[in-house]
Amino acid sequence: MPEGDTVWNTARALHRALAGGRLTASDFRVPQLAGTNLVGWTVLETVSRGKHLLIRLAEPAGERRLSLHSHLRMDGAWRVYPPGERWAARPAHLIRLVLRTADAIAVGYHLHEVALVPTAREADLVGGLGPDLLGPDWDPAEAVRRLGTHPETSIAEALLDQSNLAGVGNLYKSEVLFLRGVNPWTPVAAVPDLTGLVTLAQRLLAANRGRWTQSTTGSLHRGQTNYVYGRRAQPCRRCGMLVEKAEQGDRVTYWCPRCQPAPS
Repeated sequence: MPEGDTVWNTARALHRALAGGRLTASDFRVPQLAGTNLVGWTVLETVSRGKHLLIRLAEPAGERRLSLHSHLRMDGAWRVYPPGERWAARPAHLIRLVLRTADAIAVGYHLHEVALVPTAREADLVGGLGPDLLGPDWDPAEAVRRLGTHPETSIAEALLDQSNLAGVGNLYKSEVLFLRGVNPWTPVAAVPDLTGLVTLAQRLLAANRGRWTQSTTGSLHRGQTNYVYGRRAQPCRRCGMLVEKAEQGDRVTYWCPRCQPAPS
């Protein structure tokens, strides 16, 4: 599932391929933007905001600026192809958006929340997000303050709330709680060191910028990249007890019952 670092990497790949280029074709395969024509618009930059992507564009003549917004959610993806290469990443019926320049073709598969808004109004779409763990606005004190506004919420659910801090998904939620020895069902108010927890989360995401293999253990070898995430019924790397998995809210959580004992 795309998390903050994956979206950051995607934004960088799109920026390298498209920035400075003028669109020679645009194909919107979402009802709300069907027929939209961006031919001639220049791609200024592509940036991430938490799990959101923003492609900023300039009008051929004039001062208009638009931002093309998309969200990857669980299954969305962007792929970049050189002209003439076959689009083989996913079935064609999943394509939602195609942007072409003279040098590259960006294809968006199964994108969600696709919108085109004036750049000055980006906050209408992403203004409610908390500090971005990989953004210039990252502020651990503000993230801790926001987490503390819901003291009875379980820490696992609070970390996934993007209005508290932007970029954490199931993988980093499970891994950071394991590394801090915190049970996922612990109320926010009972977590002993929220600052240390969010600081570690930021370090884990930052360590995976620039690569597509997400690792929290330091190893990039297959089957060795995570401590608990995706490892149900396998031995804990620290104590040997079997890792457990359960639904929590509408998401799944992995944890070690011995290393992360239930709150009293």
